[in-house]
Amino acid sequence: MFIVTNRIKMKSGFAEKMAPRFTQGGGIEELQGFIKIETWSVQGNDEHDELHVNTYWETLEDFEAWKTSDVFKKAHQRPSGGSQGESPMLGSELVISKLETSLEK
Repeated sequence: MFIVTNRIKMKSGFAEKMAPRFTQGGGIEELQGFIKIETWSVQGNDEHDELHVNTYWETLEDFEAWKTSDVFKKAHQRPSGGSQGESPMLGSELVISKLETSLEK
């Protein structure tokens, strides 16, 4: 299994507001190899918020296929009808990890 984490830095006060947008569905849940998506808000930083959006995939190829899918394009398009104000995002970093071991209750 692969976990792809998008570490998004954003203006203070926005992580909690933005998190539900990433888990509302919209087609990703129907894609081959998709396992789940979850969001984590990093605690303890007074300068900015940090939101980690974690997607879990059976294979790295499944993740790569998502990046070129219509579902991805739709999820990442800006709303039509003009500017919705200044973006709260300050930057992001993508980290790809392979699950090696785990222990569950």
